[in-house]
Amino acid sequence: MQPQPALPTFAELVAPGDWRSIELLSDVHLRPEEPATFAAWQQAITQSRADALFMLGDLFEVWVGDDALDPAMGDDSPLGQFERQCAEVIRSVSAQRPVYFMHGNRDFLFGPAGLAATGMQLLQDPTVLVFGGRRWLLSHGDALCLDDVAYQQFRLQVQNPAWQKASLQHPLAMRRQMARQIRQASEQRKDQGLGYADVDTGAARAWLHAAQSGTLIHGHTHMPADHDLGEGLQRIVMSDWEATARPPRLELLRLAIDAPHRRIAVTPAA
Repeated sequence: MQPQPALPTFAELVAPGDWRSIELLSDVHLRPEEPATFAAWQQAITQSRADALFMLGDLFEVWVGDDALDPAMGDDSPLGQFERQCAEVIRSVSAQRPVYFMHGNRDFLFGPAGLAATGMQLLQDPTVLVFGGRRWLLSHGDALCLDDVAYQQFRLQVQNPAWQKASLQHPLAMRRQMARQIRQASEQRKDQGLGYADVDTGAARAWLHAAQSGTLIHGHTHMPADHDLGEGLQRIVMSDWEATARPPRLELLRLAIDAPHRRIAVTPAA
């Protein structure tokens, strides 16, 4: 068992009193190579009737900087066009209802210009959502995967503002190449059977106690399940998205006033 890290600072978001339901998703990994996943995601969020949407990290397969959204940068590649299309979809939804975004391990460089372009509101990781008379603890989840020591060291580096600032000084094309190399290394790791580490139970319980919450909701691990942590505590793991999987993995998590949480399967777009 890894030593328990210091507890983070817990931000708090109090839902307006007129909210009746919210929907959450994570690990969509939007990329042009998966048009069916994009279509299902677009359908799900544009047709949602929830009072607010929460995207808890890894919305994009990789995000190398907000300048990717600027046509003046000269990036007219399929990837650049796709990223701008995604931003337009989110902008249309955020004009109708609040859309919240939390950084994941793939889109930690999504910054102020990206938020302005999409209309999303940034959530600190972790954040306590006060909704329906309960305190829900929201996180991407990667900070709790303590057994993956190499990843935790990588995460510590890339979360450093100085490292991020230096990275964004590189030309966009160079950052895209670096991202491809990181993605290839990740795929090789999967091919070797080295999947995602799971969340550390002790750390999850410590977070919940400190946040005065009974339920942790997160993604990242790609292992959707509901876990009983004892003492009335629970951990809800959201699914990743992949329309071409058999069966497809396309799922929203819905929280509603005076109702149990529900996993909503999204029908792949025709």
